[in-house]
Amino acid sequence: MKPNWLLLASLLAPLPALAQDAATPPAIAPSAQGDVSVTIYNGDVALIQDVRALPLNTGTVRQDFPDVSAQIRPETVSLAVPDARIVEQNFDFDLLSPSSLMEKAVGETITLLRTNPATGAETRERAKVLAVNGGVVLQIGERIEVLRDDGLPVRAIFDKVPPSLRARPTLSVTLDSSRSGTRAATLSYLSRGLSWKADYVALLDRKSGTIDVQGWVTLTNNTGTTFTNARTLLVAGEVGSEDDDNDYRPRRPRRPRPVMQPGTETANREQLGDFYLYPLPERTTIADKQTKQVSFLDVKGAAATTGYRFVNNWLGTTEQPSSAQSIVRFSNAAKGGLGDALPAGTIRVYMRDARGQPQFTGEAAIDHTPQGSKIALATGDAFDVKVRAVVESRTRINASRWQTKMRYTLTNATPAAVSVELAQAGLDWTDTRITEQSRPSKRSDAGQAVWQVPVPANGSATVTATFDTRF
Repeated sequence: MKPNWLLLASLLAPLPALAQDAATPPAIAPSAQGDVSVTIYNGDVALIQDVRALPLNTGTVRQDFPDVSAQIRPETVSLAVPDARIVEQNFDFDLLSPSSLMEKAVGETITLLRTNPATGAETRERAKVLAVNGGVVLQIGERIEVLRDDGLPVRAIFDKVPPSLRARPTLSVTLDSSRSGTRAATLSYLSRGLSWKADYVALLDRKSGTIDVQGWVTLTNNTGTTFTNARTLLVAGEVGSEDDDNDYRPRRPRRPRPVMQPGTETANREQLGDFYLYPLPERTTIADKQTKQVSFLDVKGAAATTGYRFVNNWLGTTEQPSSAQSIVRFSNAAKGGLGDALPAGTIRVYMRDARGQPQFTGEAAIDHTPQGSKIALATGDAFDVKVRAVVESRTRINASRWQTKMRYTLTNATPAAVSVELAQAGLDWTDTRITEQSRPSKRSDAGQAVWQVPVPANGSATVTATFDTRF
């Protein structure tokens, strides 16, 4: 159950007849921001640039900048004002809310308005707030009372808003101005709470050997501030960032990445250093607590193939067959592929069923992928394609040498022939060589031997190999 004082404070309502002496805060404008530009990077960091027109007098003046990000990094603030220098700056992040209003009222006197639910009669009492620690402790006359959530209508009326509470996140700056007049001030700062990622929707057509891919930028704002009519630029790539608070932010464990052969083509897209830029075509309002999606990629009929992959760990042996992974292979090359660099994100693959309806068949995450790459996306486990790996024998030749014989049985219950990429992993922790094999393999790297195994429709295939391991 929430503390009762939160409930009471949430029942606050304008009661001018009962609080005529209260200091009413000025009306809040929709936004005090000026010409806003937002650059959002991967890795929970964004650059905000806000150009506002400031009317300044000569001498030392205090200037407030409401509607900055509530997750501003104050140490990164840069303010450029013609004919003025910064003397001091403060970030006021203690925001006006029902809970903060009650907490700031400790030691002060407020008015409690109670309504009798049976008669509608209202009674008022002046009460001194003694403490707000998991609940509100009040002194009313000679008695001490703890507010309870008893279902009776209660309102708390405050005489004033404490000056330390702000209705909106505000940066306060003291300036030394050498002249009076209105001039443009450019405020820049880094903020947390703005993030983006790429999401891809892929429609696979096995019969035609093609894939349609739509790419979407998914933009999320958790800064506590809305950025109105902002020029928005997204940067694909994680820049180095050192936060002073050194917060530990655990990351979600990543799913295995697809097999990828990196490309060597330069994308036809603006770059910033080693990063690619994705500007939103129009100004947009990025509302607080909002997720927004914008399309950046739409490709029809790119070449794609499907297949299967199975990776066996070193000395892996099973009594029952295991499913091979379903693999979708395609390229983002300019010729025959998607034709663009792909920001890190999740690709969700769909296929049409017999009724022509797209159905979800799996998803996988990709890292930042240069143009021209070949991608093998594992979308799930195959129902009808199985592999059983068995250690047939393991013989010790001498104190530092072993011989291992493996047998791999591949089965295919589909009505069409398939090709399975069979990989034996774990060959790099010792000096391991293949001395005999029933079909040729290739070393994809030091740790894996790979066989391309055709398996007939409704049939099976077998691969055998002998490994010589030296310590």
